[in-house]
Formats: sequence, C-alpha cells, structure tokens
Amino acid sequence: MMILVAITFYLGASKLSEQWKPADKHETGSHGQYISAIYRHMQVLISAELAPYRIGSGQYIFLMAIAFHQPITQKALSEKLLIDKTTTAKAIAKLEAEGYVRREVDTTDKRYQQLYLTESGQDVVPKVQEALDRVKIRTRKGIADEEYDRLINLLNIVLHNLSTQDESE
Repeated sequence: MMILVAITFYLGASKLSEQWKPADKHETGSHGQYISAIYRHMQVLISAELAPYRIGSGQYIFLMAIAFHQPITQKALSEKLLIDKTTTAKAIAKLEAEGYVRREVDTTDKRYQQLYLTESGQDVVPKVQEALDRVKIRTRKGIADEEYDRLINLLNIVLHNLSTQDESE
C-alpha cells in the first residue's frame, strides 16, 4: 500500500512540475521551486525504499548522523543537522520506539543523554545506505561527475547564504 501511495504521489508530482516550467523559454524560474520539488520527489522515493525497515524519510538522516557521530547529544545532533530541537526529539523518539536508537546518561554531565545505535540500528545502517545510494544513482542519471560536483558546490553556496546573517542587512 505504501509503495502504491508513493508511486501515485510521484506521478502526480511529475505532472505538477510540468506546470512550473516558465512560459518564456528564456526564463529559468525560481531555484527554490526546483529545490522544493526535488526534495519532495526524493522524500517519496526514500520513504518507499525505507518502508520495510519502518524508518520514515524524516528519520533516516538522524539515524545516519548518529551512526557516524555516536555518541552524540540530541542538542548537538540538532545543531549538526540544522534541524530544530522539536523535530529532532520526535525523530529520535520514533527511532527509539523502533529499537534503532538508545539513550545513555552522559557520564560527565548527568543533565544530558548520549545517543547510540542499538544492535538493530547498526544492522540497519548498511541497508539504509544502500537505499540512499539507489536514490542518489537515480538523481544523478544523465549528469556528468563534473556537473554534479558543480551542482553540489552551488547548493552549498546557497545554503551558506541562507544560514549566515549578512552584516549589511
């Protein structure tokens, strides 16, 4: 059922993206529209890929970040991912309920809890990475390595521009 919903949404979103094409062939449109559409398409694909593991498209980024940075506090995780604390708390609670993440009191500061992957979490990480790789391969279809590297560099510039305050403002 989940895959059917994902496919239906994907096909519907494909039609919607046709409406976003500028009427004037010389006009390129807003990069924000494209980023938003790409994000939604990727979330649908990732959700379908991760459904067998009961990991939503909103949780995988937390799982993978913990895998590569454990132990880590929830606060540090939010800061690293540039995601608000409430969203982080909900995602961690879901991963904990699924048995992928555990919390331990920080030995140096009892006010904090460190996040770790459970054995199940460690087992699922390679499967999640394979799923993400399949989606990434699909996104890179028809794009040369140099073009893809340029795209990533440009997106990093856009992110930097948005996440830092301009002193002239």
